Amino acid sequence: MNFIKKIICHVAFFAVIMLFSCKSTKVVKSPYIVGVPPEDDTEYEIKVVESSNETIADFLTEYLNLKYPDKDFTTFLYVSVKYQSLYLIKNQKVIKKYPVSTSTYGIGNKFNSNQTPLGLHTVKRKIGENVPLGGLFYSRVYSGKTAKIFVEQEKSLTDDVTSRIMWLHGEEPGINKGRDIDSYKRFIYIHGTSEEGYIGVPASHGCIRMKNADIIELFDTVQEEIPVIILKV
Repeated sequence: MNFIKKIICHVAFFAVIMLFSCKSTKVVKSPYIVGVPPEDDTEYEIKVVESSNETIADFLTEYLNLKYPDKDFTTFLYVSVKYQSLYLIKNQKVIKKYPVSTSTYGIGNKFNSNQTPLGLHTVKRKIGENVPLGGLFYSRVYSGKTAKIFVEQEKSLTDDVTSRIMWLHGEEPGINKGRDIDSYKRFIYIHGTSEEGYIGVPASHGCIRMKNADIIELFDTVQEEIPVIILKV
């Protein structure tokens, strides 16, 4: 019975994801499709997107509670690779949404692949409290230097880690934990970047990049051990 319930939950989860995706796309591509006057388009679009966010937050929470019954999903982070977004979800509601950049090399879990791993993680360590905005880290140690922040799509000379680090620990053996697929040993972080102009498109070398002000805000909001679910959708 539990097996059947899990199968139903998985199918329903991806059905809701597809509904969420279609609804958002429809609004963006055809804002007048329902005959809403132009002056009301913005309000209509916001209502549709907010409704979708509430739906996905509610269902995703239930899905995670069923799949990982030993974890607490009162508050968690959801990273959507498809939408290049990070959602802070609390009590089955989207509290905040941030644009991010996952890997330019796609998704994957192998060492030296430079890809972003999927699946359930937790924030194992928070590093960089009180580091100034744009502060540069070398091997997770604040260097005392500040990076130049590129707000246009311009590459820095190095893959800068700036402002804050949230080091992810894989929670799924065989998927993102153990042997040559271990997210923690691969040094997968949520972190600030000097390449802010690329936020919103895949541009990292495996980590999840955020704008510097955003990662500082998120860092101050969440605690270590918060669950992080990374999905294709």
